[in-house]
Amino acid sequence: MPNAMIQPKISIITVAYNSAATIEETIHSVISQSYPHKEYIIVDGASTDNTMEIVNKYKDHIDRIISEPDRGISDAFNKGIALATGDLIGIINSDDHLLPETLEKVAACYDGETQIYKGDVMLWDPTTGYKCREVSSTHFPLMPFFCHVSHAGMFVTADCYKWLGGYDVNIRLPMDLDFVIRATKAKARFKKIDVVVAEFRGDGATHANSILHKRKDYFRVITNNGGNLLHATIFFSYLVATQYVKKLLDLFGGNIAQRLRYRK
Repeated sequence: MPNAMIQPKISIITVAYNSAATIEETIHSVISQSYPHKEYIIVDGASTDNTMEIVNKYKDHIDRIISEPDRGISDAFNKGIALATGDLIGIINSDDHLLPETLEKVAACYDGETQIYKGDVMLWDPTTGYKCREVSSTHFPLMPFFCHVSHAGMFVTADCYKWLGGYDVNIRLPMDLDFVIRATKAKARFKKIDVVVAEFRGDGATHANSILHKRKDYFRVITNNGGNLLHATIFFSYLVATQYVKKLLDLFGGNIAQRLRYRK
């Protein structure tokens, strides 16, 4: 049972690089949260556009800001985690945003024992305007078929990050999948939060062509966690097949693939 007397400090991290087109909405979504025990950290990878001009407009509402070159998204995540002082740590990227009252809803589920809290995420395709609910998963086996990481809806205790370590800097994009597989393998305690807590801009990051360029990443995820090349090949083949089926279905319009996979 959630303990209503526990009010955890929640740190939110936004990582950014040349995010001028979207980061202002992200910042608003965090600083407008009414939950009082929050901390906001922005980690910028030395943007060359006016991202930092936008960030600095809100510096009085942001607890920590750093802007320096990094080794990629995982490295930026790890920098933010190292700076965080909250009991719980959430990561909302610079093209996504938290929904109103998210932090209150997460805090209401905090029990001092669970290590990873998983809320659902609203996927939004800005090209078509289609939105659908991605229901987050709370168990990730070695080959996580049909699992949803829903990273924007994940809140991890600081102690859990100290225990499991941060994100693998050698993985460019599915570093969150690697983390939750490691967490499952280590028997970390997950808890489902049955509400939508964030909106994720799903505009093609895993389309059929781009998935082929992530082979090394996904093979590393599987082999990092005790799998062999056969396991990695099977799982990657599943991902490729899924994306090509989605591309085929999208030819018919109406967001058929999303309607089949996710809840409206």
